[in-house]
Formats: sequence, structure tokens, C-alpha cells
Amino acid sequence: MQLNIRALKVVYPFLESGTIGYSVLGEEIPYLKIGKGQKQVLYTASIHANEWITSVLLMKFAENYCSSIRDNGTIFGYNAKSLFENASIYVVPMVNPDGVNLVTGAFSVNSDSYLKASVISRGFPDIPFPSGWKANINGESFINFHFLVFKK
Repeated sequence: MQLNIRALKVVYPFLESGTIGYSVLGEEIPYLKIGKGQKQVLYTASIHANEWITSVLLMKFAENYCSSIRDNGTIFGYNAKSLFENASIYVVPMVNPDGVNLVTGAFSVNSDSYLKASVISRGFPDIPFPSGWKANINGESFINFHFLVFKK
């Protein structure tokens, strides 16, 4: 995903990006900003680790939107450049990178992170592990995330 963000920034220099923070394991939690308007919209993905496909979809949305801006086109029937001028769209494509790494098999089954989550999962025997994992690597939920990210 970081590679995709860097590639998008090369193709679409008006795209802004940064980091809103770090995961429990120190992974960056990136954001994209498209637009410069007063109205602000926040889109997030992969809050629940086992819903990682939402990251792919949100990155594709960002690419399509940027392409529409560059080409003076529309997105969902709206003039993309007008949206760019009047709204700032923030995209956080992966809120929970540690959880996503767990469910997608990026962690070895012998890694400390996998073993820690495995112990936590024993308290929830009806949820398949690791495929049903939703939380961060500490087993914590992200319920308040939307309200905290860009709070002024």
C-alpha cells in the first residue's frame, strides 16, 4: 500500500499524504488528502482486520477520483475539479495494519505477534482464528477512531 501511495503521488502531484499515527507494532497509518475545500469528509478502511479488502477498494476510489480531477472528468456524476475546490477528502486506507497483517498471513505462526493474538483469541472460541480477527494486535477495538482522527 505504501508503494501504491508513492506511485499515486508521482502521477497526481496535487495528492497530499502523511501519517496520522502508528499501530501498536509501530507501522505507519497513512492518510491521503484530496482537495482544498472547507468541507471535510473522512473515509476509512480496514478498521476490522478481516475486512482488509476495503483498503483495496478505497485506494481504487482515490485513484479514480485523482484521475477524474486530472482529466477534468466526473466521479459519481459530480465534476471532480469542483469537488476538489470545495471539499477536502481524507482517506485513511488502513486503520489497522497489524490486524490486517495477522489475518492475511504476513506474520509467521511462530512470531510474537501471532502468538500473542492467538492467546487473546482463546477467550473467543466461537470466532475463527486468525480469519475472524477484527481488533488490533492487542485485541482492542477501534470504536472511537472516527471521532479522534482529525479532531480540531
